[in-house]
Amino acid sequence: MRWLLILVLALWAGAFGRDRLDAWVDATEIPPLLLDTSAEVQDRDGALLRVYTVADGRWRLGVSPEDVDPAYIRMLLAFEDKRFHRHAGVDPVAMLRAAWQSARAGKIVSGGSTLTMQVARLLEDSGTGAWAGKLRQIRLALALERQISKQQILTLYLTLAPMGGNLEGIRAATLGYFGKEPRRLTPAEAALLVALPQSPEARRPDRDPLAAIRARDRVLDRMTNYDVLPEDEVAAAKTDTAPRERRPFPALAPHMTDRALAEAPDVPVQSLTLDATLQASLEALARTTLRGRSERLSIAMMVADHRSGEILASVGSAGLEDATRRQGFIDMTRALRSPGSTLKPLIYGLAFDAGLAHPETMIDDRPMDFDGYAPQNFDGMFRGEIRVADALRLSLNLPAVQLTDAIGPQNLMAALRRSGADPSVPGGKPGLAVALGGLGMSLHDLVQLYAGLANDGQGQNLRWRMEKAEQSGRLMSRASAWQVGHMLAGLNPPPGAPVNYLSYKTGTSYGHRDAWAVGYDGAHVIGVWLGRPDGTPVPGAFGGDLAAPVLFEAFGRLKPALDAPPPPPPETLLVDAALLPEPLKRFRPRDGFAAPADLPKLAFPPDGAVLARAGAVPAKVREGKPPFTWMANGLPLRTGVQDRSVLLDGLGQGFTELSVIDAAGRSASATIELR
Repeated sequence: MRWLLILVLALWAGAFGRDRLDAWVDATEIPPLLLDTSAEVQDRDGALLRVYTVADGRWRLGVSPEDVDPAYIRMLLAFEDKRFHRHAGVDPVAMLRAAWQSARAGKIVSGGSTLTMQVARLLEDSGTGAWAGKLRQIRLALALERQISKQQILTLYLTLAPMGGNLEGIRAATLGYFGKEPRRLTPAEAALLVALPQSPEARRPDRDPLAAIRARDRVLDRMTNYDVLPEDEVAAAKTDTAPRERRPFPALAPHMTDRALAEAPDVPVQSLTLDATLQASLEALARTTLRGRSERLSIAMMVADHRSGEILASVGSAGLEDATRRQGFIDMTRALRSPGSTLKPLIYGLAFDAGLAHPETMIDDRPMDFDGYAPQNFDGMFRGEIRVADALRLSLNLPAVQLTDAIGPQNLMAALRRSGADPSVPGGKPGLAVALGGLGMSLHDLVQLYAGLANDGQGQNLRWRMEKAEQSGRLMSRASAWQVGHMLAGLNPPPGAPVNYLSYKTGTSYGHRDAWAVGYDGAHVIGVWLGRPDGTPVPGAFGGDLAAPVLFEAFGRLKPALDAPPPPPPETLLVDAALLPEPLKRFRPRDGFAAPADLPKLAFPPDGAVLARAGAVPAKVREGKPPFTWMANGLPLRTGVQDRSVLLDGLGQGFTELSVIDAAGRSASATIELR
């Protein structure tokens, strides 16, 4: 009877203790389990483009056990918590063993902490040695096991484990030490990552590689005892060296990734259409292009698939780090600049659509005046009567202005907007000067325009997020778009570039402020811009000399060979000039008229010239009626000059707008730089 009473009391005491323990555990205040992890921006295939630290400056990247090499998980559990999947947060066997070892040694030999207890400590950032802290870890570990799954507990450890310095978690460690994701690890790498959280002296392998190797090898030795690794693999792993330096985290496409983060700051992982490998290659090309050039010169590039509208690479500058002279923090793919002659292909295509011209049509290239607007060609020369196709390839200004006058500047602007571009016109009302770059456009918009030309004349909205593509309006007919591409493919490549019949166009804005090159093949379109972000001139900069070689090099880095363009649509009029309909044999301007042949022209110095400032500057004027007045920046230098050659004094160092006015009030001018 007495033993029965004792048994009842014991069961009652056990039940009472269990209930009190349950109540104690259930009343545990659990810290937030939704961790603040680094924002990530990934490329189209999931590769990291850019990763950001959390608010306290630590690298802590989101991860799940499925993202980690299974061999590392096996080594971690074998070394830290062999009964992880069997205990309820506390392992009595491990704690008894730790107590026995400590009693025998007279000091703490092992803590007996489970992986769950370590997670509890990391969540609260508590210490490991004090009994009060240990008791708190036990209570929180028991509570965690009741609230979340073993997989979630393992995920917390993989995210929070201290890996040295400001690295937390397995992904931060593998990226920081090995430059890769944790999906595939060598035995030596896995062992080091297991050792680092428990070995403070080894957490800076870049500073003390020997300490890291000792800690790693202790883990490897245990793996043999636990039958996780065979002896020969352990021996081979011990011959590996430890990382001697921290690797930089991915920081590709800084302008676009910053933009993505600013637009969606609460999205932990964002995916863009960019290709990380291509992006890295073009960023290297940008740095190489500017090496040895002016410290104020910047560059921008953009690559897109014109079939899908996806942007594959976007280089806004040569690097954020060059923030002073080159203003690398400015994304020049979005800056408004004068496009120079790069709109001419659109003008010709619209003229073909309107039935005003054909590639074989003859058009005049001679001085003309359009209600006071008298444009000149870039080289100051005129070719007389010329084929339309040749006029485009030579980038002549007078034919382009005549065609713009015929189709109407408003219609040209409407076509630009149909392409998805957002051009800006000074004063709001477009004139004929828009044909030669008298408006503001971004590189993004220009690439988008050429994507429409390449896409059979169908406008294509470029996109940089992984979302459904949207087409914009139609720019021109399929036949006209093909004719434009065919003409552009006839341009000679820059010296040293392959003769691959790339359809491309260059452009140089007024005063040599912007150098452009945009081209496309059957699949891709690439745009290149070079200039100064502050808009000041770049003396001697021409699109053909500066930007075109970069364009061809970019295509070479994109793929080994160009994709063939589509064949001409069946409705394309492919005939020689003699077989053209009579109205298409010669273009007749609507309102323009031939100007007198004796308009003054600056023979020297030419526009964009850079001269050494050493006394008087020689100048010469062709045509025009004497006497001449010479002016600099609107102020007279010499008046009543009868001779066509003159020496000009009083010109200051720097840029000067030099003008000559003849007796009839007609003028010519050039922008020069004196050094």
